[in-house]
Formats: sequence, C-alpha cells, structure tokens
Amino acid sequence: MKGDISPKLAAGALLFTGYDNDYLEVNKQRYDAAITIHQGNVNAAWQPQRLSEVGIENLTALTESAPEVLILGTGRLTSFPTADILDYMAERHIGLECMDSRSAARTYNILVGEGRTVSAAILLPGARP
Repeated sequence: MKGDISPKLAAGALLFTGYDNDYLEVNKQRYDAAITIHQGNVNAAWQPQRLSEVGIENLTALTESAPEVLILGTGRLTSFPTADILDYMAERHIGLECMDSRSAARTYNILVGEGRTVSAAILLPGARP
C-alpha cells in the first residue's frame, strides 16, 4: 500500500530549506545574518550575531503572542543564554529550547510539521559564542 506520509502543512508555512556557516535559507530565500521566525513572518533584521549579544530586548517581539516553544539557535555550539532570559521565558510559560543552529533549523521544521505553535530565533550556523 502506497501513500503520502508527508505532513500536511498550512499554505505559506515557513520552513528551513538550507543552511551553511554563513547563511540560513527559509522557503528557498537566503539570509546572510541571524533571523527570527514568528507568526508566519521572517525578521531578517534581527540584530544579535552571537549568543553573548542576545538580551531580553531581542526576544520581546517573539513573546507578545506567545508560541508554545521558542527555538533558540545558538550558532556553532549548543550554549545557553543568561539566567535573566531563562527566567523571562519561564515567567511567560514559553518553552525555550537551545541548540546549535543546524539542529535548531531541523527541530523547528519538525515542530511545524507536527502543527505546533513554534517560533525561532536563529544565529548563523558558524556563529561563535
């Protein structure tokens, strides 16, 4: 018995379609800097270029209409943000998953495919802490 087992995605769903050390690709659109994805929009003007530059002010727009999960792609290595960021997300009951940016892109796609309400803040895969 043959059948299509691919997930049924909403029209216009944003998915990562590629990446390398110096770019991210969403729906075949290349971005040469860190990005966020929230409520069906890509923000290519996200300022932090390394995890040490990420502050609460960089995440507030992603928490106004809270997703179930925020995926934080931390660059080359899996790292964790400051305690104030962890507390900020916990106070808002938003799951925060931190992982290297390549894994973050793949995990984001999986969660979107499962129909989860997910947002992403992804540093370039080659970014160092």
